[in-house]
Amino acid sequence: MRIPLPRPPLLRTLRARLTAGLVVLLAVSCAAVGVAAVVELNGFLTRRLDEQLSEVGSRFPASLEHGGRLPDDHDGDEHGDTRRQAAGTFGARLLNGTVTNAAVVPLSGAETTDLTVDLTGADRRALASVPADGRPRTLHLSGHESYRVLATRGLDSDVLITGLPLEPVEATVHRLELVAAIVFGAALALTGVAGALWVRWSLRPLSRVAATATRVSELPLASGVVALPPRAPAADPRSEVGQMAGAFDRMLGHVEDALTKRHASEERLRTFAADASHELRTPVASVRGHAELALLHPGPVPAEVTRALERIAAESSRMGAMVDDLLLLARLDAGRPLERLPVDLTRLVLDAVTDAKAAGPGHRWSLELPEEPVTVTGDEHRLHQVLANLLANARLHTPVGTKVTVSLDTDGSTATLKVHDDGPGVPADLRPGVFERFTRADRRRSTDAVGAGAGLGLSIVAAVVEAHGADVILDSRPGATTFTVTLTAGRPGPEHG
Repeated sequence: MRIPLPRPPLLRTLRARLTAGLVVLLAVSCAAVGVAAVVELNGFLTRRLDEQLSEVGSRFPASLEHGGRLPDDHDGDEHGDTRRQAAGTFGARLLNGTVTNAAVVPLSGAETTDLTVDLTGADRRALASVPADGRPRTLHLSGHESYRVLATRGLDSDVLITGLPLEPVEATVHRLELVAAIVFGAALALTGVAGALWVRWSLRPLSRVAATATRVSELPLASGVVALPPRAPAADPRSEVGQMAGAFDRMLGHVEDALTKRHASEERLRTFAADASHELRTPVASVRGHAELALLHPGPVPAEVTRALERIAAESSRMGAMVDDLLLLARLDAGRPLERLPVDLTRLVLDAVTDAKAAGPGHRWSLELPEEPVTVTGDEHRLHQVLANLLANARLHTPVGTKVTVSLDTDGSTATLKVHDDGPGVPADLRPGVFERFTRADRRRSTDAVGAGAGLGLSIVAAVVEAHGADVILDSRPGATTFTVTLTAGRPGPEHG
């Protein structure tokens, strides 16, 4: 089974990326400086060791042909050669490619008087492979130190190898590596902290711009008066951050101007709609009244005139209902508060379904009500209008025989009203704007008089529900369309406006 490797942490913020980049660049620079210093020091010390090796020459390995003992069993030459060598000096004598003698100068005060060393077969082969060209080389002997060795030919056709230990050079280089690691590590840590503080200070204007943008993104910009937050504090316009902050402030100014003009236009439109609706109510009522009065004329009236008068009365009645709906929407848009009284929602549902049965006897109507009455706080007349519009929508936009189910439920704090039908469903291209005004389907859901309405019913539902501090949701697919209204039960909803 493969164990997933942990992913490296993602640097999501610009501050973290800049700080990390600064630390990485400094780490690369420190590593380059450290490697260059170590390589240069190692080369310098090795060259110094090679110079010492050339000065030592082959005196010590030449003296090993006497047996490698101290002067009490030799003629004294070896003692003098040994004393003139540095402690740890290695010497070896080879004859015909075979090591005949090998010794190391002991440290001062050492108890042993025997200079010879034991060599393995690999060590002997390594010594035999050293060319006698007088050039220093590095040689590693198992069980012993590493040496810088120099091989020359002796007077007896032998090969004399002299070596000096590399341990002082390696110890110095290792000490430099340790010091560099400590110093560079501390420098990286301090740079990381100082760099984070510097980047944070440098990006303060950008952080203020981001905070301002966040506050703007949380504002409801769809409609109404929009108060934009204060602009981001001014920054140096010569810097990139300052230029961005200035451009953002100018953009906010343009947005605020556009929103102010849009709000003023909306207010003018609402005022016009309210005034026009109010002014039209009287002439429409007058036309309807004259038509009805003419129909009551006792004398003989031609059939064509009677038909025309009936159409005038019907259309004026429909126009009057449309004017009333437009006036209601204009008042709701203007923030006109609704009544806040206890309303028996169960009784409203029963009355609305009874009226719907009378208007649509060809549909199958069903009720699902809780055992106890459900009471909400709101405007009884407007809530009844919501129910009537939802039921009329289900009746007019589904074919005869469709089953319409009205259900009511409560959990103590909210009351949920659902109007469900098993009709063909709302067309997909109509669903996003189904609650907008004058929305009417081109591809109708039934073949009967679907277009009897003006496309204001569901927009009134949405406006009234919103004025009660609630919401209405549509869920539609072929064979199942549900409008869900959620109201606050038992206590008043937030005041509209």
